Amino acid sequence: MKQFTFSDMNRASGEILEAALIEPVALTKRGKQKLVILTAEAYARLKGQPQAHAYRLEDAPEHIHDELMEGIDAILDGKHHDA
Repeated sequence: MKQFTFSDMNRASGEILEAALIEPVALTKRGKQKLVILTAEAYARLKGQPQAHAYRLEDAPEHIHDELMEGIDAILDGKHHDA
């Protein structure tokens, strides 16, 4: 993992953020790691959250298509309640 100081972040934030898109980056202060910058995808994996997926209707897996159609049917039947 690459390491940069807080001062580096002030001087070259663009370079550091670009590096964080490739791999996690540590920010140090007085020689100690204080922060780690990582992609949202890497953070979601660490948190154990499923990754979000987007599909076009014609490309969606069957179970996604079925869930969508059930939701549309529920709305049309008046069974949908706003959260």
